[in-house]
Amino acid sequence: MTDTTARGTQAAPDPTDQPATFPAEQPAVDPMAELAREAADLKDRLLRTLADMENLRRRTEREVADARVYAVTNFARDIVGVADSMERAMKALDDGLRAKADEGVKALLDGVELTERELLKVLEKHGITKLEPQGQKFDPNMHQAMFEMPDASVPAGTVVQVVQPGYKIGERVLRPAMVGIAKGGPKQAAAGDAPANDNSGH
Repeated sequence: MTDTTARGTQAAPDPTDQPATFPAEQPAVDPMAELAREAADLKDRLLRTLADMENLRRRTEREVADARVYAVTNFARDIVGVADSMERAMKALDDGLRAKADEGVKALLDGVELTERELLKVLEKHGITKLEPQGQKFDPNMHQAMFEMPDASVPAGTVVQVVQPGYKIGERVLRPAMVGIAKGGPKQAAAGDAPANDNSGH
C-alpha cells in the first residue's frame, strides 16, 4: 500500500528545471537589398509580360493576315471551276474549226478568251495563282498523278501532261494539278548530286 501510494504521489518533473533555450538570433535584414530583390523580381515579371504581349501581337497579326488571304477559299474553289469550264470550251475548238467559223462566232470566241484572261488576273489579284506544271518534276505536295506514260525522252517523274491545272491560294494548295507523269526515262538527279567519277583509268 505504501509503495503504491508512493508511486502515485511521485511529483511530475518541473518544467522550470529544464535548461532555458533561446531562439537563434535572426540576422539583420538589409532593407536596400530587399528592395533591390523586389525590384529585380518586378522587372523580370514586366519583361515576361512584355514578351507575352509582343508574341500575342504577332500571332494576332498573322491570324488576321491569314484570315484576309484564306477567307475566300471556298469561294475561290467555285470560281476556279468556272475557269476550268471556260478553258475546256476553248480547247474543244481547234484552230481548224476556228478558221472555218464566221465572224460572229470568232468574235464570241475572242470574247470568251478575253473573259478567261481577265478572270485569271482577278484571281491573281486576290492571291490565287494557277499551277501548270508541264515539264516540271512531279511534286506530290502540288500535283496529283492520274497516270504514268512511257517516255524515255524525259527523266522519270517529269510531268508530261496536265489533265487539269491546279491552283494555289497564298502559300497553300487550293487544288492540286491533275497530271500524267513519265516513266522509263533516266532518273532525275537530286539537287547537289555530283556526277559519277570515272574510275576506268582512261
